[in-house]
Amino acid sequence: MPDSRAEPAKLLLDGDMTQTKKPQQRNGGAVTLKSVAAHVGLSPGTVSAVLNDAPSSKHIPKATRERIIAAARKLDYRPNFFAQTLRRQRTYTLGVIAHEIGDGYSSSIIAGIEDAASQKDYFFVTGVHRHDPELFQKYSRLLLQRGAEGIITLDFNLAHSLQVPAVSIPGHKENEGVTNIVLDHHHAAELAFRHLMELGHTKIAILRGHPESADSQHRWTAVQQVAQEVGLELDPDLVVQILSEESTPLLGYPYGKELIERKRPFTALLAYNDISAIGAMRAFHEAGFEIPRDISVVGFDDIPAAAFHYPSLTTVRQPLHRMGELAVEMLVERLENGKQMEPEIAVQPEIVVRESTGPARK
Repeated sequence: MPDSRAEPAKLLLDGDMTQTKKPQQRNGGAVTLKSVAAHVGLSPGTVSAVLNDAPSSKHIPKATRERIIAAARKLDYRPNFFAQTLRRQRTYTLGVIAHEIGDGYSSSIIAGIEDAASQKDYFFVTGVHRHDPELFQKYSRLLLQRGAEGIITLDFNLAHSLQVPAVSIPGHKENEGVTNIVLDHHHAAELAFRHLMELGHTKIAILRGHPESADSQHRWTAVQQVAQEVGLELDPDLVVQILSEESTPLLGYPYGKELIERKRPFTALLAYNDISAIGAMRAFHEAGFEIPRDISVVGFDDIPAAAFHYPSLTTVRQPLHRMGELAVEMLVERLENGKQMEPEIAVQPEIVVRESTGPARK
């Protein structure tokens, strides 16, 4: 005997709406799961199993599953996220805590996080730490309270494990449940120095990173080691420590001026990052120096602005976008499949030669 309850769905799929009633709407006008169930003439439990892809839905005939899905689409049914969260005890939410949201370094990594998270059907929520441990604790606590299932930290020296799986970009301390994504700084320093030395530069100034920046000490150690290996003598008077927390070219501008004021001759600068390199280039220009005729400049990171500054910036590229993707992939593997967190993932740099470097002036 035919199931008369199926008739409304047949009419709906055929596009004939004259004999169907408008589904009952609740919750501020949204179509509810019960509305869809009533429309197709099946129980809410059956409809819920199909729309939530529950294991029990495998025992429901394919034609019935397709009928339910088609009706849900036609009626513009949208599942209640909070109800699903309570039922599944999952939020599919990641927390991201960066030094700044809008600087070139963080925004490039966050773009990678966004791409990977959207592909995995995860959300992410952001906070900032500005290298302040108390501010970091505040945001990590807030993100956990709001259901973050994993945390990604950017440019922060994570001193301990968190309550949830975490990825630190970059990270240099081994903590249980934390994956550190790190750059090969030794190779990065080799790329920068060999490029400059091939152009005849031997008097090279250095802008050291802020002491609280996660990569600062490791990059400086690599710079010193490689300089010794390639026979390059670093003049202490040409090494300037960045102490500013600026995330604009103002980060490097006063230190570029300081190098000029020290009146120690140099023909090239290796800056801690691109934004400080761009600021220092402004200071050099104001002092009457032409880049690269008088001073060659190498940055670090390859933020988007590096290619469009004039002159365009030669830089040591970190795969920032990929690092963000890797962080999400690691966390989702842990959350979905229980995969153990790897303690460290190393990524490789490359040199991107542009207009800011040229032969050393005789």
